[in-house]
Amino acid sequence: MNLELLAVFAGASIRLSAPMMLAATGELVSERAGVLNMSVEGMMLTGAFLGATFSWLTGNPSIGLLCGMLGVIPLALLQAFLSVTLRANQIVTGIGINILALGGTTLAYREIFGERSSAAIPGLAHWSPPVLGKLPLIGEPVFGQVWLLYAGLAVLLATSVIMRRTALGVALHATGVAPRSVDQSGLPVARIRYGAVLFSGVMSAAAGCFISIGDIHTFTEGMTNGTGYLAIAAIIFGNWKIGRTALACLLFGAATAMQFQLPMFGLHVPTALLIMLPYLLALVAVAGLIGRQTAPPALTQPFKR
Repeated sequence: MNLELLAVFAGASIRLSAPMMLAATGELVSERAGVLNMSVEGMMLTGAFLGATFSWLTGNPSIGLLCGMLGVIPLALLQAFLSVTLRANQIVTGIGINILALGGTTLAYREIFGERSSAAIPGLAHWSPPVLGKLPLIGEPVFGQVWLLYAGLAVLLATSVIMRRTALGVALHATGVAPRSVDQSGLPVARIRYGAVLFSGVMSAAAGCFISIGDIHTFTEGMTNGTGYLAIAAIIFGNWKIGRTALACLLFGAATAMQFQLPMFGLHVPTALLIMLPYLLALVAVAGLIGRQTAPPALTQPFKR
């Protein structure tokens, strides 16, 4: 088998897993705090649209990324207000926000870019580690990625350390396990959950920006195409552990990359089967067929003093 093609496949798998990893990092924190943020898909789509729009308007993709991440904060606050303050059903409110984001971005896209616009949008630069990027065969295809991917890996590692080694991480874990005990200890459960949802929103927006201005360099209606739901499934697949969740994202990314790479290897598999493969793996994860999952006990459960 051609090693160059394998390197291209590996690079594509990493690239396609990146938005899931970014979104799953934030969503894992939110779920660990007891809030199932089902609006990840809508927040990704909103971030993708705002990032593409402001990148196009300013000609600077970094400004687009910043605007995308900041612009999703009102949506995250809405999700937190509905879930934490009003104690509404987290699944229903999340799906409602996803529908709102889909309709809102579609309308705004048609008004700004035109219904059939395919305007090229300035994209984020690629970067590769100094030594790894110069390796023969695999250097550029595998490690020559958008810099946001490496920033996301740094955030993932920092999140892992914070969740495991700091008082904030202990408080987040405890809020998703026994929120009443956290409240009795004097810590503000609502504020912790608000902060977790906001972090989830910002990371989801970064994931959306990765798709629009990091990978495709344009915006299309509904372009996230279920990636936010795959990020949530990756958390279940990873049993709410950050390392396993990252590996699940890579697995889903590889399954997605097969749609484009298998014909290069001379393997002819029905396209429909390849398209459904990531979602089939997600179904396996949600159904619990990969072993017993242990969700935070207070996940989706509203807290009232």
